[in-house]
Amino acid sequence: MLQLALIVLICAGAWKTFEKAGEPGWAALIPFYNLWVVLRIARKPGWWFIMFLIPLVNIVFGLLTFFTLSRKYGFPPVFGVGLLFLPFVFWPILGFSANPYEDVIEI
Repeated sequence: MLQLALIVLICAGAWKTFEKAGEPGWAALIPFYNLWVVLRIARKPGWWFIMFLIPLVNIVFGLLTFFTLSRKYGFPPVFGVGLLFLPFVFWPILGFSANPYEDVIEI
């Protein structure tokens, strides 16, 4: 039951996060497609999706993606570490916070 509750928290937070960025919330429920949408929201190139399939490399690219994602919602980059390693805490914070999505193109 605890595991189910944690999964519901992650899904609800990701759903709201996707909706803030103008993406469909249901996309958070579809495996692999949700990663594709996260990469689109973070404005990362599509080939990064392949890097998420490689063990250990996926951690590095996950951190880089979540650093950018957290900055787009007005959180410090270190918030991305929480998104990767404690998603049941940080996805709901990201999704239900009052911080809007700011689509700023980074250099």
